[in-house]
Amino acid sequence: MKKILVLGCTGSIGTSTLDIIKNQKDRFSCCGLTANKNKKKLEELAALFSCPCSLTSEDGTDGIKKLIDSTKPDIVVNGIAGSAGLVPTILVLEAGIDLALANKESVVMAGPVIFSLAKKTGSRILPVDSEHSAIFTLLNSCGAKNTDQLIITASGGPFRTWNSEKIPSATLQDALKHPTWNMGTKITVDSATLGNKGLEVIEAKRLFGFDTEKIEVVIHPESVIHSLVRTKDGIVYAQLSEPDMKHPIIQALDWPEVKCNFMKPFDLTDTLTGKRTLTFEKPRRKDFPLLDLAFKAAKNDNCHPIAFNAANEIAAGAFIEGKINFGKIAEIVAKVMEGRQEWNTEIRDTADIFEVDCLARKLAAELV
Repeated sequence: MKKILVLGCTGSIGTSTLDIIKNQKDRFSCCGLTANKNKKKLEELAALFSCPCSLTSEDGTDGIKKLIDSTKPDIVVNGIAGSAGLVPTILVLEAGIDLALANKESVVMAGPVIFSLAKKTGSRILPVDSEHSAIFTLLNSCGAKNTDQLIITASGGPFRTWNSEKIPSATLQDALKHPTWNMGTKITVDSATLGNKGLEVIEAKRLFGFDTEKIEVVIHPESVIHSLVRTKDGIVYAQLSEPDMKHPIIQALDWPEVKCNFMKPFDLTDTLTGKRTLTFEKPRRKDFPLLDLAFKAAKNDNCHPIAFNAANEIAAGAFIEGKINFGKIAEIVAKVMEGRQEWNTEIRDTADIFEVDCLARKLAAELV
């Protein structure tokens, strides 16, 4: 029986994790829960799972630390959205506990710091993004030393088929009509801009140690193949499953074992997703410039990924609040990324991270 602490239990990752626990009571138990603002829902879930909880908008990260110390979980699922998930990641790793990580910003902002910390305390960082979970599994099967390229798939978002002139004036309602995934508002907007895929490129580079030249993004509208690797002999291997986040979450919770579970086995002939023709396209980089900006940030490394993430959070947030139009998101990020010496600074500790994060947010806010 694995004891699981769920951070961000009312979000999409947290909800999926709790569904897994409910359906696998023989193997998993929920020992603690956190949420940001939804106090009523948090208390309902805590009562349902008979476990302690913490509302971070009131208790701050101290509440998370107390839960970690008091419940002593076997693994923590970090489903917190955005940069707010970084400190909780650090707290989990400092405690020497395994981390099922859905918060990509932890790796984007602080990869070198959290990897060093995990090595020091013996924690394992297990990726929960569907793309990185797929790559993680494929690399373990094929061998990283045998792999020449990582291929990250993207649905293309709701504007994949829109003409170039129409995209900049897209509304929030348009952006939230994701064709295959049901996610939170911020990540759905990031999927529409391909900013989320850009963050995944940075995350893949840092998680798996591949240069940006060895990372490719392909548009795969059906979202059935979650990522691929190309081995040195030119052969491509893929991971296929329904677009359901419970799959990568279960993989992380069970790692290093692979066990039978309650999920429906994937069927190539099933028509659940509407069609089974698998298609691939090149990204429209000019129409979705955040992808190239992320590749550049990943290549330049140091604090560039921190600045990219911070500027994107401010710009995407401004779009969600109706302060800017859709096309302005990438413009703001591009301007923040231009020619700042601060982005070239090597990361030494969390103080450096938050200093750069604060500066990039300030610059982005001035452009809103």
